Amino acid sequence: MLEMFKYLVGSAGASGYGSKSTAEEVSESCMNSITAIVTGATSGIGEETARVLAKRGVRIIIPARNLKAAEEAKARIVSESDCFDHSRITVMALDLSSVNSVVNFVSNFESLNLPLNLLINNAGRFCYEHAFSEDGIEMTFATNYLGHFLLTKLLLNRMIETAKSTGVQGRIVNVTSNIHSWFSGDIFEYLGQISQKNSRVYDSTRAYAFSKLANVLHTVQLAHKLQEMKANVTVNCVHPGVVKTNLNREREGFVTDLIFYMTSKSRLLKTIPEGAATTCYVATNRNVENVNGNYFADCNDQGSCECKTKSAHLAEGLWSASETIVSTLTGKPQP
Repeated sequence: MLEMFKYLVGSAGASGYGSKSTAEEVSESCMNSITAIVTGATSGIGEETARVLAKRGVRIIIPARNLKAAEEAKARIVSESDCFDHSRITVMALDLSSVNSVVNFVSNFESLNLPLNLLINNAGRFCYEHAFSEDGIEMTFATNYLGHFLLTKLLLNRMIETAKSTGVQGRIVNVTSNIHSWFSGDIFEYLGQISQKNSRVYDSTRAYAFSKLANVLHTVQLAHKLQEMKANVTVNCVHPGVVKTNLNREREGFVTDLIFYMTSKSRLLKTIPEGAATTCYVATNRNVENVNGNYFADCNDQGSCECKTKSAHLAEGLWSASETIVSTLTGKPQP
């Protein structure tokens, strides 16, 4: 009851911020030497994250499947962030559900010879119908988790090199959701079930919760690997809160709008600037320096992701399974 009261009133936690803090309030300024990739930046929390980072001077890369929507988002960011240099925001093609598209994006990004300080894995999809990617992977898992897994893996060396040459710690932020705790059962058995095209066990909410759990497990295992490598790069995951964004676009209508209206009036629903706050806090704030493998909500550290899942072996197993899937699809063994 006390925690709910603190959330509703926006009571500040140990960081000095709370549920009602906005992305602009929590982010550091003067970041002109920083380059960031922000997935899912064509609308909602991702666009607000990109806008605030651009306002702080960060060079922004917007990967997008819909290039027209990305260019429109870029125009809004430029006009709203006092960032008048269009060259500081670059739109590039990326479909996270496609392994080939991820590989091509990384190749194209590397050809720009830019550093990479921040990788914000924000893009998400909620598939109400049982759908599959061009690679035959269940669409929610492919977009929310596997695409980001491969993207991060292929960009990691660039981030490590950038941190080494600049002395500025690199940060990876995985946007998850507390809905990850809704998933129960054997993750590998479930992945096998939803990978079958005629599966009768598909449930959109469970599939989404599974993909968000995979994001947390990804954070756990990547944090261990970064520590083993002694890399000056960290990874953490964030729960943005409940926000009405385009994630819900497939169920727009009177009932959905009424639910969001009621929750917004009760202050359970966050605004988009509030929803982007925890991402911007973890990506930029000096309080998060050297923090690795933790879970953040309402701009406050909730502790180790490993404690959240209580299953380090699951993180290792999912990593190995993901490498096998990616290797099969690309025809190349993963280092």
